[in-house]
Amino acid sequence: MCQARPVTILLCTDGSPLALDALTRGLRVIRPTERFVVAIVVELTHAVDVHGTGMAGGVISPQAAAEVDEGRIAAAEGVLADTVASLDLAAAEAVETTVLDGAPGPALCELAESLGADAIVLGSRGISGFRRAVLGSVSDHVVRNAPCPVVVTND
Repeated sequence: MCQARPVTILLCTDGSPLALDALTRGLRVIRPTERFVVAIVVELTHAVDVHGTGMAGGVISPQAAAEVDEGRIAAAEGVLADTVASLDLAAAEAVETTVLDGAPGPALCELAESLGADAIVLGSRGISGFRRAVLGSVSDHVVRNAPCPVVVTND
């Protein structure tokens, strides 16, 4: 007999109170599941900042870049731990956390694909008009490109 794989829900946060509230509300419409993956995306030091462009040298030493990146990752891991605790996910059979690097929208969609996620839950900050056109929207990108259903809540 074939054993069914656990339902996987990807929960996306940026560490803000709005994101936590969005996840709390989003979880109300998701059925209980066995596996949650809580993810955050950070921007690590770009190689160009360290090595330069060929015409100009880098603006930060490799050692300083490594220290900055380690600090960003540690802060992100703290946010993930706080999110898991605040959402009271300890009762779930499996809770995983992950820190991603890169553009948030594509990074989250790639993670969802690699996990075989059954749904993604994330918030929207309600940015509209010119700001959204210039800045883009993580939730818009995820809705349009995710390999699974997406639950978006806003403030």
